Amino acid sequence: MKIAIYARISTSFQNIETQLNPIRDYCNRNGLEVVTEYLEEGISGTKATRPQLDRLLQDMRDRRFDGIVVYKLDRLGRSLKHLLDLLSEFKNKGIRLVSVVDGIDTANDSPMNRAFWQMLGVFAELEREIIVSRVNDGLRNAEKNGVVLGRRKGSKDKKRRRKSGYLLRYAGKEKSK
Repeated sequence: MKIAIYARISTSFQNIETQLNPIRDYCNRNGLEVVTEYLEEGISGTKATRPQLDRLLQDMRDRRFDGIVVYKLDRLGRSLKHLLDLLSEFKNKGIRLVSVVDGIDTANDSPMNRAFWQMLGVFAELEREIIVSRVNDGLRNAEKNGVVLGRRKGSKDKKRRRKSGYLLRYAGKEKSK
């Protein structure tokens, strides 16, 4: 199995080898072929876009490797939303993720890994519900303050809309299938 290594340190006071040595040992013990390493030095995990992470994601989409090994999940991202987005993409692409210190290996169908994915699902659902709640609160507040929501009423809205365009587009899609 072809593996990519991702390691990140935030400050120059840290040593990236502290992460790389256990990752490389894990790969050697488990017969994983390391094809490339993506190393971020002096870059905060709070940033969603980072040069090496962006490169890793592009190479993953180009199918240059089958899995990613990290020292800990917090090396990938500190924001729950960003981490959930990354993990979701890994799962959708069939990319194995191993977090050496956290003891997570998505290739194993162990109770711990199933619980990990279920917890991620719960957090993703919670985050979506919080966003919906905030949007609805904002809409209610705007209405309360007299803001008119939706598009403005105008002369174009008085005319009955033709359905022919919709029907033609629908028929066109049916023919192209």
